[in-house]
Amino acid sequence: MSEEKFQGKYRITTIRASWHDYRCGAYFVTICTKDREHYFGEIKNDEKENHVMNLSKIGKIADECWQAIPQHFPHVQIPLWVVMPDHIHGIVIIDDFVETQNIASLHDNETDQTQNIASLHDNETDQTQNIASLQDNEPNKFGPQSKNLASVIRGFKIGVTKFARQNNIPFSWQSRYYDRIIRDSAEMNRIAEYIENNVAEWDMNKDIDYQIK
Repeated sequence: MSEEKFQGKYRITTIRASWHDYRCGAYFVTICTKDREHYFGEIKNDEKENHVMNLSKIGKIADECWQAIPQHFPHVQIPLWVVMPDHIHGIVIIDDFVETQNIASLHDNETDQTQNIASLHDNETDQTQNIASLQDNEPNKFGPQSKNLASVIRGFKIGVTKFARQNNIPFSWQSRYYDRIIRDSAEMNRIAEYIENNVAEWDMNKDIDYQIK
């Protein structure tokens, strides 16, 4: 991933690969809160002066919804992730050869057309502005996008947003997300190490600005 400094802050940039359909493959994903607000909790020092992440209520829900992704998307594996104060890092592995479960069929009253993790919390119909920001009005050249990375992230974001609204918790996502295609085991190992050390290295990494150009 490329890093550059912009207005005193580090920015990680990406250009989504136009040649890739984001179905099969492994991805390093970062999803941020709007304006990098610390909705998910705070990092404190324990008695040994080690950094620990103290999850807020919505932070715990975000963690639970992320863990539940494979229940709703059986073709997806999530071997490693971390919830930080203002973002989530995760490795997402997609195997498009596995039949995808249609979450809408699990609930008679669920009318959302997207596969979404919001069904963890109730059967009400809901829509969120986050969906529009991830959808393109023109037909996708790769065909239906129900099994790709965007559909997984969309469902996860809807679940967290819906819980926040129903429980009157102030919360909002950044409209888009950062992703990087993981191309080999060496890159996978580097990213895994970065995720595992993210809390401990919070002071060094908290100014990284994850954006999409």
